[in-house]
Amino acid sequence: MPRILSIDYGLKRTGLAVTDPLQIIASGLTTVETPTLFNFLKEYFKKEEVELILVGYPTNWDDTATHATPLVEKLVVRLKKEFPAIPVQLIDERNSSKMAKQAMIDMGMKKMQRRNKALVDEIAATILLQEYLAAKG
Repeated sequence: MPRILSIDYGLKRTGLAVTDPLQIIASGLTTVETPTLFNFLKEYFKKEEVELILVGYPTNWDDTATHATPLVEKLVVRLKKEFPAIPVQLIDERNSSKMAKQAMIDMGMKKMQRRNKALVDEIAATILLQEYLAAKG
């Protein structure tokens, strides 16, 4: 069974998470520098079968666009162009970074570890994917 990949997109860094092949467990994959994202994805898709790309969609609490919303919309257009065989779906990411920071606290990570923004992005992508899996089934 193919995996599901989730993306927490950022201007500098992008967090990635994937499911196991049975689509039961979401795990952090990595964080990449955003300019290298498409090269990373091309290599990853050569090794792993992915049936869906989830992209965290940033909006304010009143559903208006944030400064990052247009960037994510451009990302989605490019994902669809570069990987037309893989569907792309948006998922609400309003709480993902806050939840990631709280998860790091709950895991007992020290303050210096919690300042690792790359790890926050990867955990945020994992939370997005966990929420999707929970809603799905």
